[in-house]
Amino acid sequence: MRIENEKRKEETKLILRVYKPADCKALTELFYETVHSVNTKDYTKEQVDAWADGNVDLEKWNQSFLEHYTVIAEEENGITGFGDISDTGYLDRLYVHPDWQRQGVATALCDRLEACCGASRLYAHASITALPFFQGRGYQMVQERQVERKGILLTNFLVEKEPRL
Repeated sequence: MRIENEKRKEETKLILRVYKPADCKALTELFYETVHSVNTKDYTKEQVDAWADGNVDLEKWNQSFLEHYTVIAEEENGITGFGDISDTGYLDRLYVHPDWQRQGVATALCDRLEACCGASRLYAHASITALPFFQGRGYQMVQERQVERKGILLTNFLVEKEPRL
């Protein structure tokens, strides 16, 4: 599969574009699918079910995406990932489709989000799975946290860095 992914990456042009409300449902589906496949190496079934139960309030997600700078990564067959950042530098969501992991999608999204933010501090709540990615981008772990979702505890990490000027 790695050879297929590398071949596909070479043959496919990744496009980054700004979010539009018509994307919302597809992004919630990508979020669910990613959490339930990629994050299961670090979290239990009970934890991923609490994190992403498939019952997303589309109006709230759309409003959040519109309030933040939200970027979509796509290729000819559809959306491969998305991320959003607030004007305070909070990188809220960053998800890449399971078939597009380790293909540079998250890096491209983060590069765009971080460059467009303009905040004096960049920070995120990184999952166990995402922590190495953020550390590789120069984020420092500030705090290990336990967050509760539907009565279930999940570990994540507050990470931060100063943006490049």
